[in-house]
Amino acid sequence: MRFVNVDRDQRLLLPPDLREWVPKDDLVHFVIEAVEGMDLRSFKVNVRGTGSAQYPRHMMLSLLVYCYANGVFSSRRIERATYRDIAVRYLTGDTHPDHDTICTFRRENFAAVADCFVRVLELARELKLLKVGTVSVDGTKIKANANISRSIRYDRAGELVEHLKLEVAELLERAERTDQGDETDGQSLPEEIARRDRLKEKLEQARARIEARSKANAEEERADYERKCKAREERKGSAKGCRIKEPDPTPEPEAQDNLSDPDSRIMRKNKRSGYEQAYNAQAVVDAEGSQLVLSARVSQCASDRNELVADIEAIPGSIGCPETVLADNGYLNEDSVRRLEGDADEPKMNVLVSVHAEAKQLRRKHDFRPEPGEEKRPPEIRSEFVLEMKEKMEREESRAKYKLRKQTVEPVFGTTKKWMGFTQFLLRGYENVNGEWQLVALAYNFKRLWRMLCLQQAVT
Repeated sequence: MRFVNVDRDQRLLLPPDLREWVPKDDLVHFVIEAVEGMDLRSFKVNVRGTGSAQYPRHMMLSLLVYCYANGVFSSRRIERATYRDIAVRYLTGDTHPDHDTICTFRRENFAAVADCFVRVLELARELKLLKVGTVSVDGTKIKANANISRSIRYDRAGELVEHLKLEVAELLERAERTDQGDETDGQSLPEEIARRDRLKEKLEQARARIEARSKANAEEERADYERKCKAREERKGSAKGCRIKEPDPTPEPEAQDNLSDPDSRIMRKNKRSGYEQAYNAQAVVDAEGSQLVLSARVSQCASDRNELVADIEAIPGSIGCPETVLADNGYLNEDSVRRLEGDADEPKMNVLVSVHAEAKQLRRKHDFRPEPGEEKRPPEIRSEFVLEMKEKMEREESRAKYKLRKQTVEPVFGTTKKWMGFTQFLLRGYENVNGEWQLVALAYNFKRLWRMLCLQQAVT
């Protein structure tokens, strides 16, 4: 039996060429070429203040995109990849930016990343691989970089603040006795007082945020409340005795805020899973073959009901406007659908939203029980919009188009979560999380566009 000789002490006679170690069909070549063709003057570079040379913008962006596309998200793991991964080592030209440089570059350039997101879509359109005719919309819950155990109720935070005030007062009294010589061991008192003061300040800030959110929600609901009262007054001649609940800016006792990431919210992925601290990541996907993400944004609301308009408006105007929008039952909102559809004089888009579950719910809700001796009345559906959408969705043409929704947008989330491995945000705060989700979508689009080009070359 003969074996290959493995001599780890053998020195290379000539310097190695990393290009020979990276396959020609590797994604890294496409990323480098595509990013090199972009104008990245808007990107910030790290200012060290030492006069040292800075890492080029194109290399840093290529590094982030390639690593994200291959499931490497942590700045420390990206730094490690510059030593261990041959393709990454080739991408960086055998240089090794540290994790702090990578993290700072990522955090300070989310606005520029959004601009590159548009450039990639425009490139796909120039290559005739992107069509913005029919789009699919959906959202998925992604865990925040915060634990649900760090969330606290509004009423409980108030109780703890009062309790901490008493503890601080007691510690101050002990410190006073120590200064007067009654006690000898008072070295730990200042540290304990400072720790309780910091916790009390965090709790007070959490209560203030809850109060601000409750006030903002009440102001948003005020216009709807006044509209309903006016409609009731027109029907009955007076708004007195109106049972419509007036918006209350006072926070509910069970309202919660997270001390680690205040912008995150408690959400539930589905009926079979538990609750967790998360964000609602939205995506609009081209449903006509490319499956490229046309817009990516993050919502703090667990429900998709009010997200449809914002999702569609986030599509860059330079790549076109969709003609047909496909969404599931969670997006069924008359105001949103009407805004996108326009009116009879100026139609805009054809919006198709599943309504089967909503129609059943309305029938159960408004199914009146007959009085003794009275004939049973048919169920009343007060929403003409639901009936109109239900009738629209039953048409053969609409059903054929709607079949594209599940097979176009669901694979995007499957690829992002299962293949790329992005199941939790690394950053905190709404702006940072929104930028990170756009970076993930940018990496996905690079990967998807590269695969389409490879298939195109294989066919030709």
